[in-house]
Amino acid sequence: MPLPKDQAWFPAKRYGYGWGLPGKWQGWAVMIGFLAALILGAVLLIRIHIILYLAWVVVVSGALTAICYAKGETPGWRDGP
Repeated sequence: MPLPKDQAWFPAKRYGYGWGLPGKWQGWAVMIGFLAALILGAVLLIRIHIILYLAWVVVVSGALTAICYAKGETPGWRDGP
């Protein structure tokens, strides 16, 4: 269940659908972990096979999306203020 606006790690975007940049330090920690996982996967998996890296990107992106749903505001289409 999405959190209230004052507790959300990831606020909803002002325009469009989804979440914007993190609003709390916990969200920034998740984003840094996401980027680190992508870079580590690139270093380790691209040498083996590109399909393994693409699968890794899908898994890590799915995990980020799940965290955004759990710790972010309710996503929805927004036309502005």
